[in-house]
Amino acid sequence: MTATFDIAVIGGGVNGAGVARDAAGRGAKVLLLEADDLASGTSSRSSKLVHGGLRYLEYREFALVREALGERETLWSIAPHIVWPMRFVLPVTRGMRPRWMLRAGLFLYDRLGGKSALPPARPVKLADHPAGAHLAGAPPRGFAYSDCWVDDSRLVVLNAKDAARRGGSVLTRRRVTAARREGASWRIEAGSESFTARAIVNAAGPAADDVALLTGERPAFGIRRVRGSHIVVPRQFDHDFAYILQLPDTRVMFVLPYERDFTLIGTTDADHEGELGDVRASESEIAYLLTGFRRHFDLPLPREKVVQAFAGVRALVADGTGRPEAATRGYRLSLSDPGEGAPMLGIYGGKITSYRAVAQESLDMLAARLDGLAQQHWTGDEPLPGGDFARGGQHLLVRELAAEYPFLSGDDALRIARAYGLDALDWLGGATTRADLGRDFGCGLSEAEVDYLRREEWAQTAEDVLWRRSKLGLRMDAEQRDGLRDYLGG
Repeated sequence: MTATFDIAVIGGGVNGAGVARDAAGRGAKVLLLEADDLASGTSSRSSKLVHGGLRYLEYREFALVREALGERETLWSIAPHIVWPMRFVLPVTRGMRPRWMLRAGLFLYDRLGGKSALPPARPVKLADHPAGAHLAGAPPRGFAYSDCWVDDSRLVVLNAKDAARRGGSVLTRRRVTAARREGASWRIEAGSESFTARAIVNAAGPAADDVALLTGERPAFGIRRVRGSHIVVPRQFDHDFAYILQLPDTRVMFVLPYERDFTLIGTTDADHEGELGDVRASESEIAYLLTGFRRHFDLPLPREKVVQAFAGVRALVADGTGRPEAATRGYRLSLSDPGEGAPMLGIYGGKITSYRAVAQESLDMLAARLDGLAQQHWTGDEPLPGGDFARGGQHLLVRELAAEYPFLSGDDALRIARAYGLDALDWLGGATTRADLGRDFGCGLSEAEVDYLRREEWAQTAEDVLWRRSKLGLRMDAEQRDGLRDYLGG
């Protein structure tokens, strides 16, 4: 028997998971289909920032920045366990953008988003600032400003999890192979399985053009596939400030504290011409990031210090811009004409910070075509799973977990609180000793946690657990990874 839904969402990245969550909360029977694992593409390979995009002001993307700054505050409120504030330092570099321009940009940045709970930008004397210690040439002046950090892949998983809790169906490892209109519905084939839905949402990111063609639709907007690469190195600084650095080619580079013991450096902008199944940081991109770092810091950072390199393909709307970094980060939505039959809505472009607004606008458009779909905005007020506590209260949760489960190390309590929030209690349960959590895979990962991830968060492989549900792949050795792989059966 073919399962029937109101809305089928194709693509399990942040936009697709956000649409599924919003739709389920509006009373729709929703299906989310992902060809691989949740967040297995671009949504787990970002710079991990919830931000307005300071550099987009140069391209006069004022509306985009304003919306993203508003969403920054909203996401921090609904997901205080996986979103937290970060203070950035922007050195004034000779020969680059002048100090007055940076000051004006930051003044505008602080005001575009309206009232914020984050501290505003201010000038700093880098000679007296902790972030100035290792700057090459000791730039005398700079600015500090605020944005937020997010665990990007967990943001996707938690949206999918909330969709499922509200009655949605989330199916991973289900590649859509065909879709066609049959009367007032769509028939969708995913391998040997068949589904029907009153509407389709194409949230396939960089594969959105491919999915549109698969359904017989002409893509409403061309997608420009731009690869952004990052490297991870051992922690380079003894402070928690992030840097935004100006490069000679006018691009900017982020240097971010990462997973307590590492530093994340990125990103690049290069048109991606290859297959989407083969996305990796090239040696030239790695060299570019290392060179940019060495240009600004008096710290040696050879190639062999790179512990991880990753790349994601951003799905940008093809707007005719020459340089990849200048292409708009805005999004476009396209809804098929009523005369064509069952609706199909395509999401083109966007950035992780704006996913909730994208989902909300998408559902508003579909509500005009689907009887019974509520016109209500709710996702900005309801916390994501585990996030039902005050923003800024993350440290209190860490303290409570450490007190309730004294066998957890301080690092374990911090990692668990930041990943699961209050939902950590769902798998820690009544444990009084480490042994109560079952097998220890190393680096604080227990059998109880792995079973929870498999049961509640669609994890199937060691890679799902080590690189998307957590970042423990950075810490585990080969023997530990193999042990987890054997336990999961692959």
